[in-house]
Amino acid sequence: MRIGPYQLENNLIVAPMAGVTDRPFRQRCRELGAGLAVSEMVSAQSALQTHHKTLRRLNHEGEKGPITVQILGAEPSSMAAAAALNVDRGAQIIDINMGCPAKKVCKANAGSALLQDTALIEQILRAVVTAVEVPVTLKIRTGWSPETRNGLQVAKIAEDCGIQALTIHGRTRACGFSGEAEYETIRTIKQAIAIPVIANGDINSPQKAAAVLQATGADGLMIGRAAQGRPWIFREINHFLTCGELLPAPSRQWVMQLLLKHIDELYQFYGEYQGIRVARKHIAWYSKGLTEGATFRQRIYRADSIDQQREMIQHFFNQPPQNEGLAA
Repeated sequence: MRIGPYQLENNLIVAPMAGVTDRPFRQRCRELGAGLAVSEMVSAQSALQTHHKTLRRLNHEGEKGPITVQILGAEPSSMAAAAALNVDRGAQIIDINMGCPAKKVCKANAGSALLQDTALIEQILRAVVTAVEVPVTLKIRTGWSPETRNGLQVAKIAEDCGIQALTIHGRTRACGFSGEAEYETIRTIKQAIAIPVIANGDINSPQKAAAVLQATGADGLMIGRAAQGRPWIFREINHFLTCGELLPAPSRQWVMQLLLKHIDELYQFYGEYQGIRVARKHIAWYSKGLTEGATFRQRIYRADSIDQQREMIQHFFNQPPQNEGLAA
């Protein structure tokens, strides 16, 4: 799949997830088969500031390109300024968030709230596309609610404004993350526009990935929650799409080594105090579905040093497996 001048290694993309897709997570996913990783969203207003949290969120040192930064906002000029600033900082693709369903985001008329105002959507898209020379992409939902599913209208506006790829989550804002994603709207949009379309929502296995591509005709897939604690899902999907067969589940030892590498990078990226706390959720995700995993997670949440976390991980993952799988 191509976005502007960039030919991606494959058509599997890491979704931007607040508090999750930091640099260490993006790097794990890229190493394990993702063709592109989008940064966690940053407010257009925050992007114009020099707060250390914002600068860390926009830290792409050592990452494989193309570097993609997602911006969030509801005011055309600040969105344009944030896009230009991030390009100056090294962003090679700017992604615009019009899909986030969070209440605090929608109250600010940003994220998926913008789907209620197509005139403002057009103003923002034109402002950002005009402000930068790199490709600009857009992420949306199928609409504000099932009764006002206007994804097709927004898609046509996006294409007309110069957006170079469109990601569509198969739910409306009103749906949140409940129920099942629907793909018919994505298929309708794909058939109506010429720019690449990326399907998103409930893609949690190689078989589901193949089914969504078949159902939508999409050019690519964006995967979010299913990659939490399982960044190798991109390798599994890519292998299945290429070869038509499933890879064997990874061993506990392999997962342990991957996790230890991941948390070491979190310690370095955040510093010891915050790194330990950020690591807890990743450790919990990696242990999902394993025997005695719930007990392990209760203990790991109480660990308050790097040595404790590492020792507890090694002890847990070195236990002999008891008919369990790591691919689920």
